[in-house]
Amino acid sequence: MTDDAALVRRCLAGEPAAARELVGRFEADVLGLSARLLGHRQDAEDVTQEVFLRVFRSLGRWDPARPLRPWVLGIAVNRCRTWAGRRAKGPELADYLHEAPDPRPPDEAGELAREVRAAVDDLRPDYKAVFVLFHEHGQSYEDIAGAVGRPVGTVKTWLHRARLILLDRLRGRGLVVDDPADTPAGSG
Repeated sequence: MTDDAALVRRCLAGEPAAARELVGRFEADVLGLSARLLGHRQDAEDVTQEVFLRVFRSLGRWDPARPLRPWVLGIAVNRCRTWAGRRAKGPELADYLHEAPDPRPPDEAGELAREVRAAVDDLRPDYKAVFVLFHEHGQSYEDIAGAVGRPVGTVKTWLHRARLILLDRLRGRGLVVDDPADTPAGSG
């Protein structure tokens, strides 16, 4: 964390190299998270720019006792929520381009991956954020809690519920079958 604090002090002192270092340190995480939460690369790029504008405007309010990464990712989650809310008001023509049929033949692994991705995309925003941060970005419960501004217990609950929703959806589509060994004797 002292490295984070030193970097922030350099940014606040107006060092251009420090600003580049901060962006370089977190840009891939912010862009990846934004792309996953929004589902559109161009939107993610726009949000990433907004995130770093907000980060630099707010650096003076960052608490050096806390890690910088969850704070930056928390700003990204919030910007994605705002962006998605604006998009929900009305689709653009480009939003329908992804609905063109895929000319490639389907394969089972690809089908499962597409279903999982679609199921994650359909999760409510808070469940989706914790699921993506945990499973796709490898963040700890504590870091996720810092990023979404909720207690660790809430993060664990949301992650558990997200997993159950995904499992139910995959079962409903016949992509996951219960193992008979998991069924108690005498039932089923």
